[in-house]
Order: sequence, then C-alpha cells, then structure tokens
Amino acid sequence: MPNFRYSSLINSAVETVWNFHEIPDVLQVLTPPWQPVKIIRREGGLDVGAVSEFRLLLGPIPVKWVATHTQCEQYRLFVDEQTEGPMASWIHRHEFTTENAKTRLTDAIAFSIPGGPIVDLLLGWWVKMRLTDMFRYRHEVTKRECEKNANNG
Repeated sequence: MPNFRYSSLINSAVETVWNFHEIPDVLQVLTPPWQPVKIIRREGGLDVGAVSEFRLLLGPIPVKWVATHTQCEQYRLFVDEQTEGPMASWIHRHEFTTENAKTRLTDAIAFSIPGGPIVDLLLGWWVKMRLTDMFRYRHEVTKRECEKNANNG
C-alpha cells in the first residue's frame, strides 16, 4: 500500500491550527482552485463519525467520495477514511504537534488504487504527485491563515 506524507511548520499555536480546521467552510478554503472537486456536505466537524462528501471528476466522469472520521484527539490528530469512492482504500491522518512553540502539521495518507499492488506500483507515483500539489496548497493556506490570525490576535 503506497504512503504519502506532507509536513510543514506553522508559526502558530496548536490550538489555532486545530481551530482553523474546525471552521465550517474549511474544505472550500483548502480545496485548490484547479481541482475539479465540489463539496456536497460536511457534518460533525472533526469528531469521530463526522462525514464529508465530495463529487470529483476523473476525466469526464463524476465520482462520489465519502470520508468518515474514525479517530479524533483534540489538538493532536484526526483520521478520516474513505467509506465510498474511487480508491480501494484511503486512510488520512491529520497530525498536530508542538515544536518550539510552533505547530508541526503533518498529513499522512495510506492508500491503495483499485487493481491491486501492480496498479499501486504503476500509478502510485502519479497519485503522490497530485497529493503533493494539493497538500502544498493546503499547507500554504493553513500557514497564511493561522499566522495572520496569530499576528493579529
């Protein structure tokens, strides 16, 4: 199963970065403008049982993606898992740690593409490239918003 990891240091308290992820429209804010993704619903915040539903385009084909939160430890981590969607499996850990009075935000994803290990081997690199683009954008937005709030607060 391929793994992806993206991490950055944000000059803001863990509570600020966590609270940013709790705002109701955070998914709209964190979705890169070039991604063909529509947020259908977000229910339950970051808590266990929370659900996010998206519609994305794979080429011309609309695909439903539903993620359900399976773990949540306030100010430390939350985990969402695909319960319906295009991947064979998808587990996404969002980790928040204090590092020298700043926050280390880490997104770690274990995924599998339909078709088994050979498809993972052939296409996993492409998925990781797309994820790198997306999480670079998400972390830049998170950093900008949280540091702006920290500097104005």
